[in-house]
Amino acid sequence: MKWLQRIVVLVVGVMSAAAVAQQAAWTVKPEWVRAHEEFLASDAMQGRGSATHDEEVTATYVASEFIGYGLKTAPGMSGYIQSAEVIAPELDGHATVTVGGVTLDEGKDFDLLISPGKPAEGKLITVAVGDLKSAKVERGAAVLVTGAADPDAALGAYSALRRKGANVVLLVQTPGTDNLMGMLGGKTRTRIRLAEDTAPRGGATVVLLRTEAAKRLSTVEGETVKVAVKELPATKPRLTYNAIGYLPGSDPNAGTILLTAHLDHLGIGRPVNGDALYNGANDDAAGTTAVLELAHALASGPRLKRSVLFVCYGSEEIGELGSTYFGEHPPVPLKDLVTNLEFEMIGNQDPKMPKGVLLLTGWERSNLGPTLKAHGALLGPDPYPEQHFFERSDNYALALKGVVAHTAAGWGTPPTYHQPDDDLAHLDLPFMTAAIQSLVEPLRWLADSDFKPEWNPGGKPSR
Repeated sequence: MKWLQRIVVLVVGVMSAAAVAQQAAWTVKPEWVRAHEEFLASDAMQGRGSATHDEEVTATYVASEFIGYGLKTAPGMSGYIQSAEVIAPELDGHATVTVGGVTLDEGKDFDLLISPGKPAEGKLITVAVGDLKSAKVERGAAVLVTGAADPDAALGAYSALRRKGANVVLLVQTPGTDNLMGMLGGKTRTRIRLAEDTAPRGGATVVLLRTEAAKRLSTVEGETVKVAVKELPATKPRLTYNAIGYLPGSDPNAGTILLTAHLDHLGIGRPVNGDALYNGANDDAAGTTAVLELAHALASGPRLKRSVLFVCYGSEEIGELGSTYFGEHPPVPLKDLVTNLEFEMIGNQDPKMPKGVLLLTGWERSNLGPTLKAHGALLGPDPYPEQHFFERSDNYALALKGVVAHTAAGWGTPPTYHQPDDDLAHLDLPFMTAAIQSLVEPLRWLADSDFKPEWNPGGKPSR
């Protein structure tokens, strides 16, 4: 009988080695990547608008794929979808901007890009976009920004002034910024909030001025700017949806890795060249595809030491509501999260990055990026620190809570960003597939190791 036992042990050992070798050679197939995009970015999905039925269908698709890969429901959950009620105020579209004796009208003199849904005011100062970093801006000011020649500069200015505490941001329209309203979904973004948020933050009001209207304001610097808006009667609350799958690890004390993306986009918006459907193939069907295929890969091999949560958030486009809700209602304690890697717009190569490499926001803030790179991940430093991408994605809500959380992205803001032509035809599928492939083994190593990412000195963010 001993010879039989030896044969059994030998056969089992050979089978185990074969399984490990097969897993090490896991290949992310381009047809799998394309198949996800064919559905998620199809016209049938109507742009996967935030907190809509289309978002619910998207979450259901992601959940069904999680089930097919063998993922379990997360601890404490009875299903694969986490839903949250949101309140979405709407404005009447007749806002006014008053400065001294000058009154400007929405639609004629300006577009109201962003509003907290209530009146706003502040003392007017003028700052050139290149001077924003060093400019002294008092909290509550109204800032007229000059020289923002393109959407990146305009949105970067808004982000910088929001952090400085400005109440009102006035952007001057240029040929490069005249489609900012379309990029934001075709209508004013209001301060949509979670229903459970009883004390929502205000935020800055953002106005895109017509050129002639801006000239009328140039003589009244120092006056008080007043933005008047009217909210329509309350509408029926809506729901947003997070799709969540769980891969249990072998060691319950080893912690959990969180891999995320957002599954929503802009839905139907302002027409551009006759097209009003914003498919969102890159933003962020590409990131959702990465989460799906990493779940596929990691669930197909030997059991990992650490658990892995795969989450695709809803309502990122209207204020990162899905990730915020997840952060308040995590299925595992936040202290048990080893790290969070978010995937955002990985469908195109950034011309400023080395060939084939994704940028990682906040690279210098922690040791996560360099460590994953050392294990083969095609990741590198974000070449756009002035754009503050680290603070502009779903990773940020968890980073503020202490979780080492970053976003991996392709091109920071490609030409198709928030445009109707963000569709399958404009994706670089080979780049996208190779990027996902490069992360399989580094993430498997992370899930089987004792390494825990840490913030570098001064890297942990705070509001």
